[in-house]
Amino acid sequence: MNIQLPHIPNRTEKPRENGLTMVMDKGLSVSQAENLIESSGKYIDIIKLGFGTSLVTNKVQEKIKKYQNAGIIVYLGGTLFEAFIIRDMFNDYKDLLEKWNLTHCEVSDGSISINNQEKLEFIMDLSKKYTVLSEIGYKDDRKLRPEEWSKLMNKEIEAGSWKVIAEARESGNTGIFNDTNQIDQEIITDITSNVPNDKIIWETPKKDQQIWFIENIGPNANLGNIAHTDAITLETLRLGLRGDTFFNYLQE
Repeated sequence: MNIQLPHIPNRTEKPRENGLTMVMDKGLSVSQAENLIESSGKYIDIIKLGFGTSLVTNKVQEKIKKYQNAGIIVYLGGTLFEAFIIRDMFNDYKDLLEKWNLTHCEVSDGSISINNQEKLEFIMDLSKKYTVLSEIGYKDDRKLRPEEWSKLMNKEIEAGSWKVIAEARESGNTGIFNDTNQIDQEIITDITSNVPNDKIIWETPKKDQQIWFIENIGPNANLGNIAHTDAITLETLRLGLRGDTFFNYLQE
């Protein structure tokens, strides 16, 4: 902070395990990435190169290196992993991770159907060399029962996932949310009752969703699928420096 104020919640410091902000890069140019680093880099822990954008973005390797040099984790969207898997190109996917000098990767089955055991095997294989984030939930109308979320998350953590991501898409209207962007409280209760909070990244692309998790989990909730334009505004929500959370910490 440029000026220290009292009654501001303590934020964990980078590199951190809790209080992570994961931002979506959906095709930024190198110069736009440089501007993002300059304006917001200190508040961004992870950049996800959304869905399959990394295959059609110019100078993607140069951009990845700039993020990494700024101390920001970079990984490829889970949809790209699935695009390789459905074509039976897992080894080619691993070659791509190595070619682009990536340290993290995502394993998901949001668009395609993967047997649960097969998904765990992908996690175990990749975790030998990479830090794995795995995603629970689907992008279509397939539904998990509330009690299934925590069971699958814990299995994937045991298989080697560093963090498990609770699916919401960049639209915020599926997975842990309904089609009107509202929290599915039964799912959230199951997850928070059975999975360590620091192991979960909640996809929260909408401001109201971010506010809910900050108020119910705390200012150091791990939040993901944040628009690149919202990294600083999310930080103000975490710190009570925006009207929506202004009074959250003044009585502490």
